[in-house]
Amino acid sequence: MEKRYWYVILTYILMQFSGVVGIPLLKLTGMFDQYPVRTANVMLLTYWTIISFILGLLIVLLLLRRDMSMRIEHAGTTVTVVWSVLGVFLAMAGQAVAGMIEHALGITQVSENTQNIVNLVKATPFLIVVTSVIGPILEEIIFRKIIFGSLHKRYNFFISAFISSLIFAAVHWDFKHLLVYTAMGFVFAFLYARTKLIIVPIIAHVLMNTIVILSQTIFADKIIEMQKQAEQMQFIFGGMFL
Repeated sequence: MEKRYWYVILTYILMQFSGVVGIPLLKLTGMFDQYPVRTANVMLLTYWTIISFILGLLIVLLLLRRDMSMRIEHAGTTVTVVWSVLGVFLAMAGQAVAGMIEHALGITQVSENTQNIVNLVKATPFLIVVTSVIGPILEEIIFRKIIFGSLHKRYNFFISAFISSLIFAAVHWDFKHLLVYTAMGFVFAFLYARTKLIIVPIIAHVLMNTIVILSQTIFADKIIEMQKQAEQMQFIFGGMFL
């Protein structure tokens, strides 16, 4: 693995644990002293997450400025768009299958990682930029371009995808749903291997995260209302045939 790739991985690791130093420093500014302690702590966490992810992305792109131009070099725009959109459905299908397997194994709890993110986004809507855009970009660069890409030069697709996807799943710190994250990692690795374009799994990952977050935050009430209406219609039509 090239030296700059190790620097990128180190940047990602430092970014993940930067809150240990960053949050206390942010607290010293006094910007959040006017809020209740619990509210202030949530705001400190979300604001530092936004700051650290933006800085992390800028550093990573600077380190990879020679090979991260994001240009479509090996395929046309149409092919890239098609595979990106198809990737969203493949990722959701993989997630659904993994979810059914987990359910069969008795794992029925909602993902704590997803729920924590949703709660933070509700508290600070701008965090959507991190969860839906910056986060997926960094993850695809780290886990697909660097880790999967480096492994795939030596091993077959399955081994390379399995190792990179397992690491991808582990860093989400939601081990009860390890299978779901691993399945998603396999899909994104497939998209990268199939197209040779890191922009494809990036777009698919961004779209999927955006759909999930929006459906559980901004459009959550509307979706619940639609579900209730659908249940009422089912009850009405069901009664007609009794």
